[in-house]
Amino acid sequence: MPEHRIGTREEWQAARDELAKLEAEQAQRNEEIKTKRRELPWVPVEKAYELDTEEGKKTLADLFDGRSQLLAYNIMFGPDYTLGACPGCTSVGDGLDGSLVHLNHLDVTLICFSRAPIERLTAYKERMGWEFPYVSTYDSDFAFDFGLALTPERAQQIPELTQLIDSPPGWLEEWSGQVGAKLEDGLRETPSWIAFARENGTVYHTYTVSAPDPFVAPYFSFLLERTPKPPPAEPRSWRKDEYPD
Repeated sequence: MPEHRIGTREEWQAARDELAKLEAEQAQRNEEIKTKRRELPWVPVEKAYELDTEEGKKTLADLFDGRSQLLAYNIMFGPDYTLGACPGCTSVGDGLDGSLVHLNHLDVTLICFSRAPIERLTAYKERMGWEFPYVSTYDSDFAFDFGLALTPERAQQIPELTQLIDSPPGWLEEWSGQVGAKLEDGLRETPSWIAFARENGTVYHTYTVSAPDPFVAPYFSFLLERTPKPPPAEPRSWRKDEYPD
């Protein structure tokens, strides 16, 4: 017997109409949020950063590649990770390449950051078959200054984080094994989106959003919201070349 309620077409339509009202309200709320997001003040980036790319050292302004907007995803891949980036963040990366050409033609440069050294990022990028620019913030204050990573001292000051490290759920212990890092090191990386603008020669920080915001989740999770069955309650991610089958 099916576990879900079975109904007539008329019952489905009535329930769907009720849901449509909620979806319309949510869409209106989303428009309000987008407006507020773009009304955030721009903060000039006054500190000089030199970051490692596949083409050598580049400044933050160089990363714009001639465009006026820079959008970046910070993949959890710290210097202490010995087996690769976070599988969930890797899933986000898998969904980015198709957007590159469209964003580039809309004056937006799309890249990813991680704190692991550039040689390891380049190798991982090749393994995953990614095309987007992958930039290392290794040996730089950049990730710490913008909340993309935590220093050991700062991490110890967050009770929720220390509690998670001291009593991790099973899936998190498994995640630690997947990335090859102790939890106290692995969880200092922050999966985040960060945006910058460049105008009249000045770079501005405009926006950051970090997990657990849904926007930071793998793109396929949004598709799962429209499927008839809910996904497993316990979070679990695989790299695309490591699924058991």
